[in-house]
Amino acid sequence: MERENPPLGWALPGGFVDEGESLAAAAVREAKEETGLDVQLVEQFFTYGDPDRDPRRHTISTVYLARAEGEPVGGDDARQAQAFGWDELPPLVFDHGRILADVRRYLETGKRPAP
Repeated sequence: MERENPPLGWALPGGFVDEGESLAAAAVREAKEETGLDVQLVEQFFTYGDPDRDPRRHTISTVYLARAEGEPVGGDDARQAQAFGWDELPPLVFDHGRILADVRRYLETGKRPAP
């Protein structure tokens, strides 16, 4: 999704967990808000927590692998949403390029990132 708010650029859909909400429920909700898609979570992949991963403040992201059908449409704080092939990815903000590289390696080899 292309972010509407700084830092501007393309990013994976995501956001913050509401009080009393599970991580999985937040992932499904944020995906729906930012892409219009109903996702089915497949597995919890990895948690990223490097203090420098977000220039605004220290954030932690738990990444899920998920499935969805349909075409994404930007909503909430997304200017637009679009699906890309692995070799067609635009430049990404935060550490989302690293996350996608880790996911691709996992899908191809079964190796998860080192903690």
